[in-house]
Amino acid sequence: MDGNRSIAFFDAQFRRQVAAGDYALNPFEAAALPHLRGTVLDYGCGLGNLAVQAARRGCDVLALDASETAIDHLRELASREGLRLRAEAADLRTFQLTGDFDAVACIGLLMFFDCPTALAQLAQLQAHVRPGGVAIVNVLVEGTTFMEMFSPEGHCLLDSAQLQARFAGWEMIGFAQQAFPAAGDTVKLFATLIARKPPDPVAPSAAPRT
Repeated sequence: MDGNRSIAFFDAQFRRQVAAGDYALNPFEAAALPHLRGTVLDYGCGLGNLAVQAARRGCDVLALDASETAIDHLRELASREGLRLRAEAADLRTFQLTGDFDAVACIGLLMFFDCPTALAQLAQLQAHVRPGGVAIVNVLVEGTTFMEMFSPEGHCLLDSAQLQARFAGWEMIGFAQQAFPAAGDTVKLFATLIARKPPDPVAPSAAPRT
């Protein structure tokens, strides 16, 4: 994804955070952390603050991001602390998952893809949540007017109702929409969804012998 404006935007932000030692969870990561357990996927992990906190709590974490700056930082930290955390650089527009997870977090990522790609990757993430597992998805939605971070290659501002409809049949643990002021009298409007995948149906017991 060389030349992608969004990646360049966040690479610069991550370098500033590392230089400042700023590793605090953002509000969306803080809301996600209590729901992470077992095997965890952090899809679009950014600097990896959520992945690190989950690993420190005993989770086995796979953290993926397109930013080499973020992944290099995360690998070094995980190695230094001996965390069960694997960090990989990947183009998440096309990445294909091969394993399933007890919890999947995708925070602040999908809006940077065009809508067909965003919805396809969302469906892939849902498919790789184990039955009874949890998905946490956070995106900018329609109503957002701050566009500086988006790449000309495409972006997607879903409607909040559209996001919730994608989780029909899941148990809705939480849903929130929050507006934050941004530069130039613009607004960032976020939706955060936390949902539990239905458990596998229990197979009917065999009929008693007569």
